[in-house]
Amino acid sequence: MVRLILRRLGLGLITVALVTGIIFVAIEMLPGDACVAYLERDAVGQRLENCREQLGLNRPAIQRYGLWVGAAIRGDLGVSASGGKDIATLVGDRFRNTLLLALCAIVAGVPLSLFLGVVTALNRDKSADLVVSSIAILAMTIPEFVTATVLIFVFSIWLEWVPGIVMTSAGAPVAAFFPEIVLPTAALTLVMAAHILRTVRSSVIEVMASDYVQMATLKGVPYWQIIFRHVLPNALLPAINVVALTIAWLLGGVVVIEKVFNYPGLGRLMIDAISDRDIPVVQAIALILATVYVAVNLGADVLTLLLNPRLRTLQMRGTR
Repeated sequence: MVRLILRRLGLGLITVALVTGIIFVAIEMLPGDACVAYLERDAVGQRLENCREQLGLNRPAIQRYGLWVGAAIRGDLGVSASGGKDIATLVGDRFRNTLLLALCAIVAGVPLSLFLGVVTALNRDKSADLVVSSIAILAMTIPEFVTATVLIFVFSIWLEWVPGIVMTSAGAPVAAFFPEIVLPTAALTLVMAAHILRTVRSSVIEVMASDYVQMATLKGVPYWQIIFRHVLPNALLPAINVVALTIAWLLGGVVVIEKVFNYPGLGRLMIDAISDRDIPVVQAIALILATVYVAVNLGADVLTLLLNPRLRTLQMRGTR
């Protein structure tokens, strides 16, 4: 098992390296640079050259990338090219805010989606299943910005229950984001719960049709004993990886939601940094999000192996 964990960890480190490299190349291919974005109309002549020399942009791209990687390994994320601020401090508050939004969506969405997934599977093709499954499919197919816009229109403009736009600054205390965080949380929960619900539903239906469940039914084992002792423990295992992927997406894929609701998180900071051609900030955020993604998925793999001895045995045989 240790060998499997080390193998996954090695693949994760390679993934992080590839992500940062791809991000660097993509930003380099964009027209202009941080100095052009910062100086705007004055980005000509000696002022432009002095700015590039000050920020090190006149060095070869591979050299700048190598210097950044070396500094990142030492824990130094550098300074912002557009504002001159320490990136660790700049990203710290934004990461906390994104983490807060993700935790609220997880607390609201994961238990709800697991419960609804089990209920719909046990009531397959009945009214409850048809209604909930239709809503889930609708939530999965509608773009996030449309869902967010509808929520703002209904609950902020029409009913006037909660604020539609987040006006709190990035460095404000956590308590200051309530109730402004309600609508962004609801938008994320709808999309997240839909994916988990569909996975749990399919898994429960598959286990219910298995031979050992059918045998237990024929032997007269009480229905709810079959559900809680045999079906749920086996059906919810596949949901672990889906939940992990969803959590990783919440931490790294909330760009649209943060932009629509003006939420001061990592996603919005990355959009602003790309607009300013602020490569150090973009690379730092990409490194953080890729590391979180790898860590969450590694944790999910380890948890799945620990909870499923049969899968652990098969994995160990496969590595021999």
